[in-house]
Amino acid sequence: MSLSSVSSLAFDTPAYAYEPVALSAPAAAPAPSLTTLSTVHGEAVVRLKPKYGQAAVEVTVRYFWHGAVGVPTVIVQGGISATRKVCTVGDAAGWWDDLVGSGAAVDLQRCRVLSIDWLAAADLGGVCAVSSEDQADALAALLDVLGIARVQAFVGSSYGAMVGLAFAARHALRLGRLVAISGAHRAHPLATALRAIQREIVRGGIERGDVDSALALARQLAMTTYRGADEFAERFDAAPEFRDGRFHFPVEDYLGAAGRKFVARFDAQRYLSLSESIDLHRIDAADVAVPCDLVAVSSDRLVPSADLRALAGELGPAARYHEIDSRYGHDAFLKETGRVSALVADALSCC
Repeated sequence: MSLSSVSSLAFDTPAYAYEPVALSAPAAAPAPSLTTLSTVHGEAVVRLKPKYGQAAVEVTVRYFWHGAVGVPTVIVQGGISATRKVCTVGDAAGWWDDLVGSGAAVDLQRCRVLSIDWLAAADLGGVCAVSSEDQADALAALLDVLGIARVQAFVGSSYGAMVGLAFAARHALRLGRLVAISGAHRAHPLATALRAIQREIVRGGIERGDVDSALALARQLAMTTYRGADEFAERFDAAPEFRDGRFHFPVEDYLGAAGRKFVARFDAQRYLSLSESIDLHRIDAADVAVPCDLVAVSSDRLVPSADLRALAGELGPAARYHEIDSRYGHDAFLKETGRVSALVADALSCC
């Protein structure tokens, strides 16, 4: 497949720099073992200068480090609603168990997965916004704390892919390979428009004192952008039901449940901060100096495949472009387990 190049994107932002100063010491590591998995749910205090701040700040980074001891570390990050709990430990399920586990694409017998809870603007001392570069710098500073000079790979999906690109641009010497799934060098303007409406809904709810309803409604709107039109047609093309004085369409119950579930686990201000961070994201491909696998989805309306093809063209021979034909849209990285796993496993085998 021939890939066309596009011109570099200029973006005038304040000057800032990564300060690799770790303020807290890591926990003592267990004895090396390739059969017994080690789990660390930890917190580390690091120092970094936020992109939209005037001075360096101390930040608490909450992380999950799990897998065999003495094997390479792989960073795994997901969308803005994903937590550091990537895979199951004990009775608590992880959000990407299909991809991360013993014998899985990210094989915990061969690598140790590292993930953090995303930082919001409030975590950075009240700066006006948090950037994908701030998240990347926090991860780099955490590597200092844990004594990790270099990670085998960074596997990122959605916002995690954006942060992965920022990490590759700013900390290339600490990264073997980037796997960016459904996340590009910048946000598509139509996707920004949709998220801007969602944020305005939430701000309005905060002003009215009706935060939960507003956050739930914003999430419902978001759900219509995460999945593909074909899936909605297959699942919800049924007659409406008349109840409570009006017609209820099948899709409404699905959306309502999604909104309530989101409200139960997410804070409105944190949502506003991370949603905005997606739209502030801009990375110059010329700064990315590591091998990359870019994975697009044909039905993704938030991150069009054309954007990732263009990015692959800018990155040149060091980038491999893959496209998945799926009905699941942006959420294909959660639903197309077989195809995503095969791509990730192949990328990791190249490290």
